[in-house]
Amino acid sequence: MSIETVYCKEEKAQIVRTILNDLPEWFGLPESTEAYIQKCKDFPLLVSKEKSENLGFISLKETSQDTCELYCMGIRKEHHRKGIGKKLYDAFENLAKEQYEYVQVKTVESGHYKEYDQTINFYKSVGFKALEVFPTLWDKHNPCLIMIKKI
Repeated sequence: MSIETVYCKEEKAQIVRTILNDLPEWFGLPESTEAYIQKCKDFPLLVSKEKSENLGFISLKETSQDTCELYCMGIRKEHHRKGIGKKLYDAFENLAKEQYEYVQVKTVESGHYKEYDQTINFYKSVGFKALEVFPTLWDKHNPCLIMIKKI
């Protein structure tokens, strides 16, 4: 398995689209999924590959001079719990450390969906801490938890 940086916007979109479409439990709203796909074209994107198969990706968005956001991340369902997310995150953090002091991520507050509880557990496992919940940032059914990490 290798982790590579993708530069071509069309290739970024294709990778993100294919992987997010494999994850309807997390990315099941067509409008928001399409927004992730389009925005990822403009952000640094790392992809985990095995031979010619894309296993997962992670994207970085600058939010301030000192902070970046783990904007979007996805691992094909059949490759969950194999350490791919951790390796992608480590590569992401190494990239982020070149310019930023902090990283943040947004997810759904725990206790609402088991899939997002798994996501929160992953973020905790790589060192993120809960910062604040914004109950209506997205909508009342999906309270936004912002997690942070000093890198």
